[in-house]
Amino acid sequence: MDEVFILANFGGPRDLGEVEEFLIALLTDQDVIRTPFPRFLHRYLFTRVAKKRTLKVAPDYARIGGKSPIFEDTEAIREAIEKKIGAPILTFHRYLPKTHKPFVEQIRSLADVSTLRIFPFFPQYSTATTGSIAHFFSRYLPKEAVRKMVWVRSYATHPAYIQCMQACIRDYLAKENLQEEDVLLLFSAHGIPKKFVKTGDPYQSECEATYEAVRSGFPEALSSLCYQSQFGKEEWIRPYTSDVCQEIGKISQGRQNVVVVPLSFTSDHIETLYEIEEQYLPPIRESGFRAFRCPALNRREDWLKAIAEIMQS
Repeated sequence: MDEVFILANFGGPRDLGEVEEFLIALLTDQDVIRTPFPRFLHRYLFTRVAKKRTLKVAPDYARIGGKSPIFEDTEAIREAIEKKIGAPILTFHRYLPKTHKPFVEQIRSLADVSTLRIFPFFPQYSTATTGSIAHFFSRYLPKEAVRKMVWVRSYATHPAYIQCMQACIRDYLAKENLQEEDVLLLFSAHGIPKKFVKTGDPYQSECEATYEAVRSGFPEALSSLCYQSQFGKEEWIRPYTSDVCQEIGKISQGRQNVVVVPLSFTSDHIETLYEIEEQYLPPIRESGFRAFRCPALNRREDWLKAIAEIMQS
């Protein structure tokens, strides 16, 4: 066997019983939450934070079906692409600890493989996403396996990805019978702490590059970029989606239709199905505008083809 592909994604709770375990894995990851504390103390403190946060977040998951779609979407994508390319594909779910041991065992069984090609579901590189997965692999996988890894580091402006994003938006505008010249496209990317950018994380600049490339396909629409999902009290990259939605009239230039487009998310999950739907669209509507949420790429056929193209190039 020459090559094996790995689809690496965020992971998400598969039922309400996994919400706490998911949040503990996420918040104790020091690539995501940076503190000066030693690892054991950080883990202790943020395990407590995660348990407290579970009480708030679990009802949100209940409202979107009692789970995150990410796990099932990732597995379905793996199966579909494996059939397309005729090569074995593994999946890695970063914040689903129950899946880690079987994954590591699969990797250990691939001693005869010459190359492990990694495709992360994060188009824009960040140390908190793709970087965290790379650190996990370095820490827990055999060194000979790590040496065989070839990464798709990012694909923020890859033509196949940009074309999928543009097609997804066009399809949604057509579905809702929205004319481009009557629409404000509000691109909402996941935020990161501002200090990440100051220490060299390229995520914000790559989001801006994606935004410019995607919006070029909609010259008649008005477009704007913002960032969502802030956590904690420190400063994150701005403008915040929550602030923009509260003051949408300041940027609408008379457009009455606002379509929120998830920029850095390739799969719908809690931050699109709940956060955008329940926290961002309502204030836009309360200001007298029509508000819509464009779906993420999810399992679109053109996205499956794009993944296959990107990870094999």
